[in-house]
Amino acid sequence: MNGKTAPVTSRTPRDSRLRLVPRQPIAAARKAVADRGSRPAPRPPAGIPGRPELARQARAGLTGAVRLARWAAAEYARGAGPGPDEAGALGPETAERAAADLGLTPRQVQADWDRARLAGLLELHGGSARPGWRLTAWDRDDSAVLRGWVALFDAWSLAHPEPAGTDPTVAAEVVEAAPQLLSVMHLSAGSVSVAMLLDLLRQRVAEIRAERCEIRYDGPEPVPAGAPVPAPRDGSAEDVGPLSDLLAWALDGLASVGALVVRGGGGDGAGPEAEAVLTPLGNWAVWVKLEQICVAAQSPAGNIELSAEAMLRGCADLSPGPARAEYRAWLAARPVRSAVTELLEAARGDDALVRGLAFEALRAVGAPAEPAVRAVVDETVLRPYALLWLAEQEGHDPDEAAEVLTREEATWLWVDTAAAVADHGESRLLVRHLESAVQGTVPGLLAEVRAVGHPRTVQVLVALAAAHPDPALAKAVRRAAFQVHRGGS
Repeated sequence: MNGKTAPVTSRTPRDSRLRLVPRQPIAAARKAVADRGSRPAPRPPAGIPGRPELARQARAGLTGAVRLARWAAAEYARGAGPGPDEAGALGPETAERAAADLGLTPRQVQADWDRARLAGLLELHGGSARPGWRLTAWDRDDSAVLRGWVALFDAWSLAHPEPAGTDPTVAAEVVEAAPQLLSVMHLSAGSVSVAMLLDLLRQRVAEIRAERCEIRYDGPEPVPAGAPVPAPRDGSAEDVGPLSDLLAWALDGLASVGALVVRGGGGDGAGPEAEAVLTPLGNWAVWVKLEQICVAAQSPAGNIELSAEAMLRGCADLSPGPARAEYRAWLAARPVRSAVTELLEAARGDDALVRGLAFEALRAVGAPAEPAVRAVVDETVLRPYALLWLAEQEGHDPDEAAEVLTREEATWLWVDTAAAVADHGESRLLVRHLESAVQGTVPGLLAEVRAVGHPRTVQVLVALAAAHPDPALAKAVRRAAFQVHRGGS
């Protein structure tokens, strides 16, 4: 951000003070699910495998991460959940224990741990890690698998950090340029020479610098005595040093998550004579992003015989009226106390969409649910939803109920709703959700989001950076995701 205060969106010049929490906190995610059924899904280009085969490939690529996540889940279940350090990595003793149990080296364990976190297989809560909802659904839900892989694909630069000593500004420029390189590879429908990609990278970096108005017209800044003289920067990409090395880093990172393969190049790896080609997974992911859609989650149809969570998922693609009728039918078949208990238990899970829908179902219960809802207001995951529900029960106008939340509680709910949109919605809805934040600047929003400590913060920020069309804003959000992932402030 270069020290400047940037607006939340460069295309919204006014200081828009929109509500941090909409009238119905889960409305955006609900609309995402409802909208997906209103039009036929675009068909992928010829040559891209079907979803079952793509999911099989994603499972194969994440075998190590899943294995470690299941080890961590078993540790958590027996009360010995692995405690990460401040940067989110496994402590040395825990890594040694995992390595011994799984027959791996500590380095392999740390790599699998990182990938498991970025793919949403593990989530950090306080000082321990617990299984994410994707791990629970891994063997039965292809959509959960593909969404987990896409989350890792979006975060490739976090899973494969740049070489030590790299200028972080230049590395960020390469990350920002990567989608264009991937798009060219997708549209080429075949292999692309690394030399061509390097030429495209130089052009794109030059464009990024020009967009930042990096060329100075008022002369160079004075250099303090004894300080190294900075290399000249004329706005072109030729002065950035070893761009070819950073292209090799980007290709290695994307290859490490299974998005592409580099062929040829001899002992130099991704040398100019080498060629890169997208894998079927990479081709599909780039196509999805070019079409501005997300993978639709497949929810089972709900009915009164299912558990609360299964019923809520089955209602996710219904409009509010039919959904309320389904909630009432489900509630009528159960004693009120046990039904409320089951709904609250579903709300404690890791899927934010289910959490929001659970409180919609509790609205159909009404006053009989009040004691149980009051009893959970001190649970971090449920508190914002419970406070809004109680405010409406006490007669607050739904449009004003959000005023009962503190700024921290409202920010936590904003991130939770963003997680629901990222998991079940379309990119445009995630971008629109950013514009609903009350903070008037990107630094203000990101500072509060980082401070609130939501376990899905990194995944939400990475998805938002990948979805947003404003390069400067996307870069700021991507930097914030990196800081949170590495334990920074």
